[in-house]
Amino acid sequence: MSASPHYGETTPDSRAGLTGLELLRTMMAGGLPGPTIGRTLNFTLTEVEEGRCLFHGEPTNDFLNPLGIVHGGWALTLIDSACGCATHTVLPAGVGYTSLETKVNFTRAITPKTGRVSAEGRVISRGRQIITAEATVKDAGGRLLAHGTSTLLVLRPETKAEQPKGEQNA
Repeated sequence: MSASPHYGETTPDSRAGLTGLELLRTMMAGGLPGPTIGRTLNFTLTEVEEGRCLFHGEPTNDFLNPLGIVHGGWALTLIDSACGCATHTVLPAGVGYTSLETKVNFTRAITPKTGRVSAEGRVISRGRQIITAEATVKDAGGRLLAHGTSTLLVLRPETKAEQPKGEQNA
């Protein structure tokens, strides 16, 4: 069970020495603020383990497109977040990631009446530089609303020897 979410920025010092899994668990327990996108788009990380995570979110009238349906970007953001956090759980301390590509398929319209949804992310393939992950968005009855995949780039800290000439003194 996670603590009531609070949101904000983390500092490099607050993240230092924490693996991706430890960082996410610390956020869920309230020891570090969660990312502000969760507050903005009304979703929260609720479960995390190595290679897997689960978000819950609630679509609202604030996310509607001109047709009165929740904008597809809301589900895409949930999928991107679930894939990214699943990836983060397998990374050591000091190593980050960024999405290179996220693809989504929408299978049902989402409206505020859909109610609470879950977004589960799982790592599919783990390479040294590239990780792929998949995620699903389902309603409370387990019906698939959207699914997608992400390709993520592993960001390792550079050493001075790895930096291009001219940037070593920067």
